[in-house]
Amino acid sequence: MNKILATLIAGLFAAGAFAQAPATPAKPAMPAMPAVAAKPAMPAVAATPAMPAVAATPATPAVAATPAMTKAEKAAAAKAAKAEKAAAAKKAKEEKAAAAKAAKAEKAAAAKKAKEEKAAAAKK
Repeated sequence: MNKILATLIAGLFAAGAFAQAPATPAKPAMPAMPAVAAKPAMPAVAATPAMPAVAATPATPAVAATPAMTKAEKAAAAKAAKAEKAAAAKKAKEEKAAAAKAAKAEKAAAAKKAKEEKAAAAKK
């Protein structure tokens, strides 16, 4: 009997706590498809014929294809970009430190001036 009574009292407290919690507003359902149709994707490489339509002659020379970047070139470019980014971050950090130092010096000068004015006013 004691266990049943304890369970009923615990249930009463739990119901009271649950009733006090604010209800969250319901969100409307999102549509499965977007309202605007997506634009078709463009191919990564432009579609060009494998063979030129006109054979290369002295009057119409063949265009030399530009070679793609090799892995080493890509790595070098990435390394250069990373070094440039690090240098820019270092410069920004130095500028921030210089600004903080100038602000600190300005604050100290203002405090010194206020102290001198206070001492001058006390002498009068």
